[in-house]
Amino acid sequence: MGCAPDDRVMIRGTDRLHCLPGVFTVVRCGRCGLMRTHPRPTEDTISFYYPDNYGPYLSTEIDVRRKSTMADSVLKKTIKNVFQFNTGRIPDIPSGQMLEVGCASGKFLAYMSNMGWDVGGIELSATAAGNARKNGFSVYSGSISTAPEPAMLYDLIVGWMVFEHLHHPLQELIRLRRWLHGKGMLVLSIPNARSLEFKLFQNAWHGLHLPAHLFHYTPATIQMVLNQSGWQIIKIHHQRILSNLFKSLGNQVADLKGHPTLARRLTEFPDRGLKRHYLLYPLGYLLGLMGQTGRMTVWAKKK
Repeated sequence: MGCAPDDRVMIRGTDRLHCLPGVFTVVRCGRCGLMRTHPRPTEDTISFYYPDNYGPYLSTEIDVRRKSTMADSVLKKTIKNVFQFNTGRIPDIPSGQMLEVGCASGKFLAYMSNMGWDVGGIELSATAAGNARKNGFSVYSGSISTAPEPAMLYDLIVGWMVFEHLHHPLQELIRLRRWLHGKGMLVLSIPNARSLEFKLFQNAWHGLHLPAHLFHYTPATIQMVLNQSGWQIIKIHHQRILSNLFKSLGNQVADLKGHPTLARRLTEFPDRGLKRHYLLYPLGYLLGLMGQTGRMTVWAKKK
């Protein structure tokens, strides 16, 4: 971010998601406090760490057999209303033009389209972008830096767990700022490297996601980056879910060796725990209130 070299090595880790080769270092700038992966994979080599079976590409595929791509049971809707997970929380603003950065295969685009929004996306993966286009959505395959200027300004720009993947967040946030109406909103979710999860699990923390996560933000450092790029934070919502915690615990058990079944069950529990997972929501709610869960959703507007 323009700081002189003054880095402190925080941790070293490996690619736990796909078990691809390499040992990667996370350093913390001694001046501004921003943590980053160093050295980072280049823009030409980073795609190696995003195979076509990358989880977000698969989990955002649209099931055309379902009436709503994000339909929930009555029980799940009730629980969401009570605990306010804050995972995909957006401001209460009139529908208009929306851009999703890192839209993957288009599931959130479909949801917002059903809510009356005119949607479009940017997605680095050609395969995932193609999946979204097959369902009728306008999606540019490439980076923010190379995307064409929009024909109309947006009312809402969102990015779900994508900004930690960007090589040049300042420049890309400045560009997105030009694409937004004066009263429009930016909403992004990112891992929280100041969370209790990170302190407990260190290089086993699921939110670390080396080497694909290039920057590792805290509430203070994301505010700094947004301020430098012309944005003002309105609100930080700490997501009230514990999926990262169980996946991190699974990583830690896997490091002990000899317990592969337990490690796998812990890692898969947030996705396959079904209704048993609901018992954990009160704890997630409390940790979220204290700002100690592993993910946060940030709302910002133009200065």
